[in-house]
Amino acid sequence: MRIIDLYLLREFIGPFLLCIGGFTLIILSGQLFWLADLIIVKKVAAAIVLRLLVYKLPDVVVQSLPVATLFACLLTLSRLARDGELAAIRIGGMRFGRVMLPFLLAAIAVSAATFGLSEWVVPWTNHESENIVRKIVLEETMPDLKEDVFVRGTGNRFFYVQKVDPRTHLMQNVMVYELEPGKLPRMITAKRARGSGNVWRLEDGVVHDLDEDGYVTYEVKFDEMTMRMETGVENFFENQKTPQEMSRRELKDTIDLFKKSGVNVDALIVDYQLKLSLPLAALMFMLVGAPLGIKHPRSGRLFGAVVSGVTAFTYYVISSLLRSFGCNSLIPPLVAAWVPNILFASLGAILIVRSDRV
Repeated sequence: MRIIDLYLLREFIGPFLLCIGGFTLIILSGQLFWLADLIIVKKVAAAIVLRLLVYKLPDVVVQSLPVATLFACLLTLSRLARDGELAAIRIGGMRFGRVMLPFLLAAIAVSAATFGLSEWVVPWTNHESENIVRKIVLEETMPDLKEDVFVRGTGNRFFYVQKVDPRTHLMQNVMVYELEPGKLPRMITAKRARGSGNVWRLEDGVVHDLDEDGYVTYEVKFDEMTMRMETGVENFFENQKTPQEMSRRELKDTIDLFKKSGVNVDALIVDYQLKLSLPLAALMFMLVGAPLGIKHPRSGRLFGAVVSGVTAFTYYVISSLLRSFGCNSLIPPLVAAWVPNILFASLGAILIVRSDRV
């Protein structure tokens, strides 16, 4: 069996690597027109554009890994079935669940690699690529601000900006959390804010002084407040981070900070859980896709591509819908993040058991 396992893995690795390269090129090709526009129209140096492309590569690879895993498995199983090798293995007494074991182990390894890249590489490269766009490519007096961003200012001052008007750069639903040694923490919330130079003007807000447990000890409302920063707005927002630019640890620290201040963090909890559940997509795809793939083994690569596409599309549609529900507090964050994996794992187990009866 060990010889068969090694043989199946060897047959899998070649298509897997080719699929990663193919899917990566397909995803990157959608950005080539934009990158070419940067060089030709905006006159951005080719070296800067190349660096931007390199920074985007890890995220693209992570996106391609689950689908490449499934597609490579289906190609391998299709080839083995077409040449009669799969039938010979099963006639020898190996059940389909046992045949799948090398592929499942490969999917687990890919899921682990996906998590590692998503935790320690992709957040940093995403942040660097976004900073190139904000600081160098756009060359605006006010950088391109994202929605739902977190910024750590100098010292122990944290900022959260929920919405930004892309035309006027008016920030809405802003929160400033200050931690100063020897003093009680302070939270300032404002419905609107504008930045110019090193001065922020907060409008229609409330100042809360908090005790160490997060309870309000002092509260005062204000119509307008001026806040001076140690750096200008154009440099300040180089440090802005969306959840996609944060590691799971950074996101957890942010959740703990804002949760202690009484802020609704359901959307952040959903993204935090997705950083663990989404890397398991390769395993989920394998559980569902491989049993479906052997039902028509001689249909060729087109059928494998269709099964791969339908499986991946269904998984990501369900994940996107549930994420939206969770972020809007319609369902618990844990349910929003983990139900797709539970559904696919259950369906895959049923399909594998039924495949052994064929």
